[in-house]
Amino acid sequence: MITGLHHVTVIAGDPRENLAFYTQVLGMRLVKRTVNQDRVGTYHLFYADAVGHAGTDLTFFPWPDQPAQQQGHGLTSETTLAVPAGTLEWWHARLRDADVAVGDVVTRFGERVLPFTDPHGVALVLAELASDAARGDAWSFTPWADGPVPVARQIRGLHAVRLVARDLELTARFLVDVLGFARGGVEDGWHRFTLGDGGSGRTLDLCGMPDGPRGKWGVGAVHHVAWRVPDDATEVAVREAAERAGRHPTPVIDRFWFKSVYFMEPGGALFEIATDGPGFGVDEAEDALGASLVLPPWLEERRGEIEAGLPPLRDPR
Repeated sequence: MITGLHHVTVIAGDPRENLAFYTQVLGMRLVKRTVNQDRVGTYHLFYADAVGHAGTDLTFFPWPDQPAQQQGHGLTSETTLAVPAGTLEWWHARLRDADVAVGDVVTRFGERVLPFTDPHGVALVLAELASDAARGDAWSFTPWADGPVPVARQIRGLHAVRLVARDLELTARFLVDVLGFARGGVEDGWHRFTLGDGGSGRTLDLCGMPDGPRGKWGVGAVHHVAWRVPDDATEVAVREAAERAGRHPTPVIDRFWFKSVYFMEPGGALFEIATDGPGFGVDEAEDALGASLVLPPWLEERRGEIEAGLPPLRDPR
């Protein structure tokens, strides 16, 4: 029922620093400049491929007044982005030259990966795809021709997430029995789970922390992980499965560009089920994506109030 990652939403600090890093350093396109629909006093910024395909989105709530995250169980601890094979050394040099805290290239589950931390403490990883074809139908990718990163080296989309649970087996059973994941290998205490045929965009790694502290949201923390479903009917079916499992999901919420259901997995991390469509092109032309503040129709009457409470952001183009 769930086909892969839809987007990952993170808590950022200053929105201008966030915009500069993800567009100018990582070379992702700002495809939607909107607000958190539940707390309209902050932006919701979506970075993705050139057209905002589901599965390529890394999104942010900038809350600069929040303290830094407290790491621990019950949080998504790391987000991995896919890049083409043979590009990690180029990316390592680019991140180093931008004064980014970057580690060394290592191998995880047979994949070459490069861990680094963004300016607000977000734990990120770049993972090499064996080829663009290796992503299968987990997500589509359209290059950003006008971006600062050459097309042959651009980030292709979401690759995987890592989750820390207090009770590993409790979360594992929920992933398998309710959400349809399959168990994979185990490496260095991390247990791999995959959707469908596995691979890029369909992977979650889980580790247990039975004696550690409960993590807390803050700047640098993943707020939630959204999983893709193709249509409304599938979303309702997943919602019903989560409800039967005692997860107390929200009703279906219309976010205008997709529909959403939220619930916490048994370990306390927030999950979202999001539909693939209608997508970001429903209210903006492709060449105008991200250029100005866009609001869903039900917030338009509050535009003046909302704009007055937000810091100005330049057009990243």
